[in-house]
Amino acid sequence: MTALRRCVWLDSLLAERLPEVADSHDVEADLLEIAERVVAMAASGEEIEAVVVHEHETEVRAYEGEIESLTSAESQGIGVRVVRDGCQGFAYAGTLDSGALMEVLGEARDNLEFATPDEYCAVAQPDGVPVTNLDLYRTALADYPTDAKVSMALELERLTRSAHPLISGVESAEYGDSVSASAVATTTGIRSASRETSCFLSAYALAEQGGETQTGFGLSLGREPDDLDVTHAASEAAERSTRMLGAVKPASGRIAVVLDPWVSAQFLGIVAGTLNGEAVQKGRSLFADRMGDEVASPLLTLVEDPTNPAATSATATDGEGLATRRNVLISGGRLEQFVHNSETARRAGTASTGSAVRGYSSTPGVGVRAASVVGGDRTPVELINGIEDGVLVLGVSGLHSGVNPVSGDFSTGAEGLRIRGGELAEPIREFTIASTIQKMLSDLTGIGNDVQWLPMRAAGVTLVIAELTVSGV
Repeated sequence: MTALRRCVWLDSLLAERLPEVADSHDVEADLLEIAERVVAMAASGEEIEAVVVHEHETEVRAYEGEIESLTSAESQGIGVRVVRDGCQGFAYAGTLDSGALMEVLGEARDNLEFATPDEYCAVAQPDGVPVTNLDLYRTALADYPTDAKVSMALELERLTRSAHPLISGVESAEYGDSVSASAVATTTGIRSASRETSCFLSAYALAEQGGETQTGFGLSLGREPDDLDVTHAASEAAERSTRMLGAVKPASGRIAVVLDPWVSAQFLGIVAGTLNGEAVQKGRSLFADRMGDEVASPLLTLVEDPTNPAATSATATDGEGLATRRNVLISGGRLEQFVHNSETARRAGTASTGSAVRGYSSTPGVGVRAASVVGGDRTPVELINGIEDGVLVLGVSGLHSGVNPVSGDFSTGAEGLRIRGGELAEPIREFTIASTIQKMLSDLTGIGNDVQWLPMRAAGVTLVIAELTVSGV
């Protein structure tokens, strides 16, 4: 059976055995009805929160002109939280069978008996913030046939392989998508439901010259297949792999450093993560007790905004069913706000910022989904032209393990291009950059106009740091 015929057969099989979320136009209402059914079973003195989730994912990977793997998976489940007298019990199940609902509720009640009372523990209350009407669902993706997904992955592999004479192979070429829906209901009156689609292309190219091999990736993201650009993903993978050929170790020193959007998104995600109310209350944030302080260059305004539909992780409601909203975390360098769910907000004597994060198998935590800086007015080329001696960092390794979220110290392996006289020069690798988050933010001297949303919790943008320690030879 050919790859194409196998895909058509798989589509037929899935239609019979795994009905997709998108096949039902009432999926949100169906999930909300299940959540409401559980909430209606509340006993006197109980607060109940029910979260119901349904997701369908497809992944196609091409290799050497063939389909290496094709997976199509459905997941669904319910999580139930019961709160009484400041004690919380939680349970979940990876099924929505009617019989499981009573079992999950019963387990949550049983677990409550072992909980320690906490005066701040309670189910979220409606806060009156209206839910933004976000256009995050595309029927075109839900209806997209598997054979077309296969064709796109094969085309991506073909174009990546032929994108440059020095490309010796393609490590992977992948198409993936997700159709998801969720609902939250509580005894306190919260009722919310949403559905979203997303898809992506990713390619990893191998470039070889003189016995040296380098790798590079390319991406394209969207909410429906027509948003994806196969040519862009292929050419980006080729460019990232070939431009590092012939890289050498740089000399050590303290010089200007430019972070490209892929790298800055990782740093900004870490910074935003330290502005988490839960981390602050547990003493795990370098910004604890710094509210109102100047913590960064006046150039920096950092915003968390899951209501921005351009964000890959945009969503209209948070994990407790409250409306997400635009929160300005740092404004002109001044620390203005931490993000909170309802419990950490009660501890802090403030209001939730609509920042509860969770799946059906966990209780609400706190986190950022869509952090970004306000872009500047100069292009990346203009920013680089203003640097006499520096480094453009194109990739880092081990960043998350190399950052101390309490002290702010960081050290990470890096690769990139040397900057000489305002121009990009030779490729460099096997060096580290090190400093503290606090100093890096204070020494920010330039922000590009190239804000890009990536598959991360923060958008990327070209950032110029006046000085960082570069350790090479």
